[in-house]
Amino acid sequence: MRVSVIGTSGSGKTTFAGQLAGRLGARHIDLDALNWQAGWRDLNTHDPQDFRRRVAQATADDAWVACGNYSKVRDLVQARATHLVWLDYPRALVMARVLSRSFARAWSGEELWPGTGNRETFGRWLDREHPIRWAWDTYASRKARYGPMMTDPALAHLARHRVTRPWEAEALLARLARAETTPA
Repeated sequence: MRVSVIGTSGSGKTTFAGQLAGRLGARHIDLDALNWQAGWRDLNTHDPQDFRRRVAQATADDAWVACGNYSKVRDLVQARATHLVWLDYPRALVMARVLSRSFARAWSGEELWPGTGNRETFGRWLDREHPIRWAWDTYASRKARYGPMMTDPALAHLARHRVTRPWEAEALLARLARAETTPA
């Protein structure tokens, strides 16, 4: 099984993907970890060809769960995926999650992606690119873009799952893990 997990920033893509990968015994591919380099340099903007190369290499395996929303590599991920999961939670839940996560990260000073030195700080909370602002500013446009993916005939090769409540995510995790371990 190869699963692409999408959703607005703060929706829980990384957590969901990590849990599903663990249950499936598959590789977890965090597209943010492939994209972000030291000093907050992102390959998506500064070296998209290298970013595409890294993603193509990571998704060449037979089993993985990838999380991320990068349009420059979406075609690579979706061409290899067998499932698409859209975490489409209400804005209030997403914002509560992203605020809580950002506070915890800024307080702890944890490095977001090993070896990059990139950390969230309270001083960057008002930046346009900070996850809090980013989640708020991109929420509506992501909904408008991802909704049509759920019925797009070009993605007919994907089993598509739209999750609108956290309890649905738990049920989907169990269902996908069960499907992978049940003989055909």
